[in-house]
Amino acid sequence: MDFDLLTRKFLHNLQENRFVDIGVREYIQALGETLGSFKPRTQTEQRRLAVAKQQLKEIKRHTKKLQEKISVLEEQVSVLEENKEK
Repeated sequence: MDFDLLTRKFLHNLQENRFVDIGVREYIQALGETLGSFKPRTQTEQRRLAVAKQQLKEIKRHTKKLQEKISVLEEQVSVLEENKEK
């Protein structure tokens, strides 16, 4: 992963006031890739990295559940709005 290129693109978009709508999944994916690029040198670092990866997995799981709940709630709101219009 070319962090220099990524930084340059971000700064360019910042100067141009153009922002890509980045969602939680994209942030989680980027964080996972970052964690995957670390090379622990000691047992302590290995354990900390393993804990961080496990926590990220739990965050993914909870995020998925929240997205599902949001979808259900949005559907319920649209049904309520339709009933209100009648």
